[in-house]
Amino acid sequence: MPVTEAGDQYSVWVGLIYIFNLIVGTGALTLPAAFAKAGWGLSTISLVFLAFMSFMNATYVIETMACANAVYKWKRLQIIKRESIRDHDSDEEQSQHALGDLEEPLVCGDSIPSRYYSLDRRIELGEMANLFFNKTGRIMFFCTLCVYLYGDLSIYAAAVAKSIMDVVCSTAPSNVTEPIDWHELPCFNTSSVSAHPYSRMDVYRIALLTFVGAMGPFVFFNVQKTKYLQLFTSGMRWLAFAIMISLALRLLCVRGPQGHPPVFSVTGLPQLFGACVYSFMCHHSLPGLVSPIRGKNRLGLHFALDYTLITAFYLLLAFSGAFAFAHLNDLYTLNFVPTDNENIFLEIVEYFLALFPVFTLSTSFPIIAITLRNNLQSLFLDVPRLESYNFALRKLFFPLITVIPPLLLTYFLEDIGVLIEFTGSYAGTGIQYLIPTFLVMTARRHCVNLLGLGVINKYRSPFSNVAWAVFVLLWAFVCLVLVSVNIIEKKL
Repeated sequence: MPVTEAGDQYSVWVGLIYIFNLIVGTGALTLPAAFAKAGWGLSTISLVFLAFMSFMNATYVIETMACANAVYKWKRLQIIKRESIRDHDSDEEQSQHALGDLEEPLVCGDSIPSRYYSLDRRIELGEMANLFFNKTGRIMFFCTLCVYLYGDLSIYAAAVAKSIMDVVCSTAPSNVTEPIDWHELPCFNTSSVSAHPYSRMDVYRIALLTFVGAMGPFVFFNVQKTKYLQLFTSGMRWLAFAIMISLALRLLCVRGPQGHPPVFSVTGLPQLFGACVYSFMCHHSLPGLVSPIRGKNRLGLHFALDYTLITAFYLLLAFSGAFAFAHLNDLYTLNFVPTDNENIFLEIVEYFLALFPVFTLSTSFPIIAITLRNNLQSLFLDVPRLESYNFALRKLFFPLITVIPPLLLTYFLEDIGVLIEFTGSYAGTGIQYLIPTFLVMTARRHCVNLLGLGVINKYRSPFSNVAWAVFVLLWAFVCLVLVSVNIIEKKL
């Protein structure tokens, strides 16, 4: 796969907006309720800790990507050397030019960064797994990744379609709780007997097809093509969160604290973790977002600033909501439905917040879809020779098998609660903690054997000590236990 073209690049700040959009989604709307249940003290500590763990594993992904770039450059150097030996007279000058920015591994000192290591070439997690994992590891990796990404796309599509349906259709009666009743409800309250009303399910499916039809074509392109969509929806996202935080703070000033969450409540910890699984997830799409960034020298610092901003934002949202409302819905936007429908401003706010998942997930859907497409190509194709494959296979087949399965699943199965639990919990733990840690450990060993100890990776994670990796693995085990407890509690 070629190095990203200069015209396809964007500034580090645009890249951070992409990452912010990817992390801050509908998962943030479940934080206030979980925050209040676990207690504001325990929740604050947990949220900061989870942000740190997510950031640590993000640095692991970046380091592994640099290692993969080094491996490809080393292989290219060996090919050039072999060609030079075969035809020394005619190819010597060309070979010296081709070596260009490469150097012999052993010429680097302990303090000299190697030009082998870079982030210029986009190498997806699947391609890294092919480089550094054995056969068993690759199978486990792709199973985990595909379950997570297909599940994500299905969840996003269903959430957007249901949000549109709730805005378009009349309010469902409060006594309707069973799914079969929900399916049969007419979308519009009408007294006409002759006219066959659209059911809520009909409107849901129309909204689903419209959403996939609008966002699905982005899977045929690269992340850079979504730049203006990202910037627009980022503004809508900030506006929605600003409205929710402002209204909650206004209620606190006018009525005083209505909610009285405890300081510590261990019983709410499993639910809090479940809410945080999506809240800091970006690792699966980092390679596609990082490689086009210009000026990556201080990338680690910029990532740290991005994570700090997101953590502060989450804390403000959760604190204001936990103390402003006596009762918090699992989806925070439901707390802002106005009681006075004659107030035009409040009615506009109601509709805007009801459509919030549409704004957020419309941004994330193309990125997730492109990530899944690239990793499916890594699984079935030889990525360095990608351009040699048939056009229909590269440009049509893989994009279609990326978006069609989630569309079919959510078209016939709109209740995907079990999928959310499994995808966001078990597969999410694997994507956020286990895969980056195992990748960076094997990548370091591979590059040391290949290049020698003297070649320095300037993108090496600041958490390079093996003790940090062991700590992450232990934490992943604790996460799986917490998730299992949370699911069992819901079943009882």
